[in-house]
Parts: sequence; C-alpha cells; structure tokens
Amino acid sequence: MLRKPLALFAIALLPLTGCSTAPPSGIDPVRGFQLERYQGRWYEIARLDHRFERGLQAVSADYSRNADGSIRVVNRGYDAAAASWRQAVGKAWFNGPADVASLKVSFFGPFYGGYHVAALDPGYRWAVVVGPDKDYLWLLSRDKQPAPAAKPALLAVTARLGVPADKLIWVRQDRGDN
Repeated sequence: MLRKPLALFAIALLPLTGCSTAPPSGIDPVRGFQLERYQGRWYEIARLDHRFERGLQAVSADYSRNADGSIRVVNRGYDAAAASWRQAVGKAWFNGPADVASLKVSFFGPFYGGYHVAALDPGYRWAVVVGPDKDYLWLLSRDKQPAPAAKPALLAVTARLGVPADKLIWVRQDRGDN
C-alpha cells in the first residue's frame, strides 16, 4: 500500500537539494527551542509547490525522540488521485546545540537535508519550517484548522522571508482518518 511512492514523498517533505543541512541565507533558526514541546503531531497547513507533494492532502508529520538521541520523523499524506496514503519514516539530528531549531534529516541513509524552524509560536501551536533554501517552506499547525489568529501570523512570517502568499498551496485537512 505504501511502498512505491515512499521515496518520492520523503524527498518532497524534506528535500535533499545539494544535501545541504545549513540554514539558507537570511534564516535564523529559532533559539530557545524545546524538542519536548515540539514533539508530537503537526499538520501541514500550507506549503510551496513541489512536484513530489503535488496533490497530497491531509499531510501530517509526527516527531518523537529515539533511544539513540535522534528524532524519529514520520511524514504522512493522502494522495487523492491514487486513493491511497503515503508514508515515509526518517531520522533527524540537531546541526548544533539542541536549543537551536536547525536539524538535518535523512530518509535515505547517509543523505541529509536541512530542516530549520524559522518561526515558532510561543505556545508551540504553529511553526514555519524552511528546508535547504527558501524554495522549500511549510506552515505547520498543531490543529487541522488553526486558530483564526494563526493564519495572519504565519503569513506575516512568510512575507518577512520574502515568500509571496499567492505562491502557497493551502492543504486540505478534511480527511477524517489522519
């Protein structure tokens, strides 16, 4: 059920462009980051368009601590055209101190891509995540339908990062089985 598109889905959610794990120019990852508060399920509210994620809805990411100190990443999304779920499991490590939200993530052994939390709600209710460059951006929320105040806050961050709001793909989260 989940076999054939796993690799493509993993690339889509955490791209390996140049295998860069450093934050893109102009991105200062969140400091004072607390993994314990970030762990758990996040829903993808919006993203920049990428061919590997095209058509996915009900996208979520689950983060948990592994026994070896790494972070387990489980990305899941529904492909409406194929009428099936896609799932990819990866492993992440901090690029430096654990209180700086800059990580490297791998779904393919030694190949890592950057994952940088560029903005985070003080209550850990929403986050703006950037990949190895600003062409990879995700708006995440703890809720399938974030609080009304979250969307303007998220859009303000994307504007500050130079990402036009009209380039965002707003993700449907109305499937009941995610």
